Amino acid sequence: MSLLFSKTTLGPLPLQNHLVMCPLTRSRAIGNVPNDLMVEYYTQRASAGLIITEGTSPSPNGLGYPRIPGIFSDTQVAAWKKVAHAVHARGAKIFIQLMHTGRIGHPLNLPAGAKVLGPSAVAAAGQMFTDAEGLKPHPTPVAMTEADIRTTIAEFAKAAKNAVAAGFDGVELHGANGYLLEQFIRPNSNQRADGYGGTIENRARFMLEVADALVAAVGNDKVGIRLSPFGVFNDMPLYPEMEADYTYLAQKLNAAALIYIHLVDHSAAGAPTVPASIKAMFRTTFERTLILSGGYDAARAESDLAAGKCDLIAVGKPFLANPDLVARWKGNAPLNTPDMSTFYTPGPKGYTDYPALAGQLQPA
Repeated sequence: MSLLFSKTTLGPLPLQNHLVMCPLTRSRAIGNVPNDLMVEYYTQRASAGLIITEGTSPSPNGLGYPRIPGIFSDTQVAAWKKVAHAVHARGAKIFIQLMHTGRIGHPLNLPAGAKVLGPSAVAAAGQMFTDAEGLKPHPTPVAMTEADIRTTIAEFAKAAKNAVAAGFDGVELHGANGYLLEQFIRPNSNQRADGYGGTIENRARFMLEVADALVAAVGNDKVGIRLSPFGVFNDMPLYPEMEADYTYLAQKLNAAALIYIHLVDHSAAGAPTVPASIKAMFRTTFERTLILSGGYDAARAESDLAAGKCDLIAVGKPFLANPDLVARWKGNAPLNTPDMSTFYTPGPKGYTDYPALAGQLQPA
């Protein structure tokens, strides 16, 4: 019997299979508020065991991209309730990913009064798309004071409470892909000389304090984290101590007893390969659920599960283009091809209009 499609558990949560839908930024939240189109999108994909939502900001300061949702206002919480309820009605569990973009943003994408923050006043290489003026260079962020750090930790904790109030089963901290938590970890973006910079113990402090605040707010069974060791996205270059630093993180996150660690490996898309030794280290060091993601098809997912390399397999683009991916993989049916030109555009095209196999989807 296939492991991939068999029932399992995530901590106390029963899952209908071992397949996780990755967090995927889709930029459909007009005004930073979830809408009915998003309800339909997530409901279509609720044959997954676990859905992790797109990156959702805990703060107005973290809304660095156009049209990404937040979960810091009552309006946003009420809108997310519709998503969580609809997904649960189809049998899936759902975590919301908390993503503070930090220095990866632009003032044109932020609401009035918000600002682009970072560990240090070091601009990221590259550009950010804005609806108002197209591509703009990344600005130099405002270096966070210790008061800013305390405020941001409190915003994360409140966002986690809001998520539970909205009906989510838990939250995933986005500690990957060059966003704020990883900006503190990496020495190129963190050039602080205080207790949050320098050694890995100091650079990891912000991430670990956020994790501890969330555990205190909602419980360790409702908090996971996504990490991208050897990831280079958003100006995060490789550096010699990376393996040692992420080993330290694995040990500390294990002590915090988070419900899962979700490791990103973007080598299938041309990023540096995450060494097998790193994945094996997380497997042996972290005692709870390990989720692996990155370029999986059904055969490799089944193989890695059977080999005990992880507990759950997360996939992104296949779920994006195939709302009924579970049925397609089960039946060895051909897959729809993702349309990259519509990944981040508003509206239903390339979002809720990918065709399903006959009889696989009901209206949301």
